[in-house]
Amino acid sequence: MSEHAQTGLSQAQIEHFIDHGYIKLEGAFDGELARQGRDQLWQAMRLSPDAPDTWTQPVVRLGFMPGKPFIDAANTPLLHAAYDALVGEGRWLKPNGLGTFPVRFPSPGDPGDVGWHVDASFGTDNPDFMQWRVNVKSRGGALLMLFLFSEVGELDAPTRIRKGSHSSIARQLLPHGENGLTLGELAADGFAATAGCEEVLATGQAGTVYLCHPFLVHSAQAHRGTKPRFMAQPPLLPKGEFDPSLPPSPVQIAIRRAIGVNG
Repeated sequence: MSEHAQTGLSQAQIEHFIDHGYIKLEGAFDGELARQGRDQLWQAMRLSPDAPDTWTQPVVRLGFMPGKPFIDAANTPLLHAAYDALVGEGRWLKPNGLGTFPVRFPSPGDPGDVGWHVDASFGTDNPDFMQWRVNVKSRGGALLMLFLFSEVGELDAPTRIRKGSHSSIARQLLPHGENGLTLGELAADGFAATAGCEEVLATGQAGTVYLCHPFLVHSAQAHRGTKPRFMAQPPLLPKGEFDPSLPPSPVQIAIRRAIGVNG
């Protein structure tokens, strides 16, 4: 485990998150938990790791998984300390499982869900997900998280991240106040303002977690490797709206710097 497992993140890690929109935590949860989680996911899909001839779809989406391996993986001392460091102590809800899981299989075809986007955080009761919304305060969303339940190399459909793209999204959202924008409105120009961002691949060993700013632009991609990729992509939920009476968290500081507000 990291030296910061009990005390939170280093200042360098926090600054990396503020500037670039994400941090990578290796060994955030145990490899045995990852194995147990994969076993449950195979069962949920009714597929077998020993029968690749049955892997006929490029992606199988599984919903929220409340089992013990997933609860334990999301609530390690290292991750709790990191949640406190990035979102603020007492300002987030303890995860009671993980999801969703887009399980990606080796496939020459287009998985049909590749495209740059940000994750919406409110208005999600609308059946049309392109009408889900995001606002400059990140209402309803504290972090985007990527939990690697299998080893993910460059060919294994790692999530693509546009480094620093969260700042552009904050500036785009600012004029729209509390109401924010829908995913459709945000994506209307294909996220052109972030096209020049350096691209990072969310690779790592099983047990790696990427903690990302809610505004980070990211994308799925096709699987060109040989082994299925297991990853959860849950949000970390806030306990409530940002409280202006409290010191700003790194999530808020990143937004403030992007829109030209000090602190």
